[in-house]
Amino acid sequence: MKILIAAAKWLFMVSLPLLLLTASIAGAVNSSQLYKYGFEKYNVSQTTGLAEVELKKVVKGLINYFNSDEEFISLTILKDGKPLNLFNQREIIHLKDVKGLIRLDYRVFLGILLYALLYTGVCLWRRSWLRLARGLVWGSGLTLALMLALGLGTLLNFDQLFLRFHLISFANEFWKLDPTKDYLIMLFPRGFWYDATLFCALGTIISAVVLGGVGGVYLGRQKKH
Repeated sequence: MKILIAAAKWLFMVSLPLLLLTASIAGAVNSSQLYKYGFEKYNVSQTTGLAEVELKKVVKGLINYFNSDEEFISLTILKDGKPLNLFNQREIIHLKDVKGLIRLDYRVFLGILLYALLYTGVCLWRRSWLRLARGLVWGSGLTLALMLALGLGTLLNFDQLFLRFHLISFANEFWKLDPTKDYLIMLFPRGFWYDATLFCALGTIISAVVLGGVGGVYLGRQKKH
């Protein structure tokens, strides 16, 4: 029984970083404000020749696609007053692959969340508040350490990390797009992904600080008694 309790505790601690990171990624994928920020910062309207109102349609279309059951995206907008099928076949296939990764992120998040809630519920039911608090503190500490490593890697050599991510995540080369004609890469240049990575890391860090703080405060109060 003690072995199972110890294993459950360690599993809770090591899964906390993945829980917070997948939650942050899901939040980024569905954050219209993040898309808007990137479009404004990198002058996407000028690069693509698309009006602001059409860029809003693009954001809505992408978010809806990532959360739908549609296999392939079909997004028609207006450019210079004429209808335009925004993405070519190569981009459509790549977006399908990206959607697969996003759905994987959702599944991992929900699976770990279910375990975390179950573990928390059992701890509360058994009045094992100290064990839960320690798990939050250690799990949050591990999260902060991993996010520090990710942040340093992003700051020091983002291009290499970005390349390795694509080589590992995709079984084809449809992600190799032309920035002079492919709208997908004009909409989301390298800088956008750099900012998005830092956004996800920051979101994860904030969540870890909050959870670790809750656990730390409880442990601190127990020491005073």
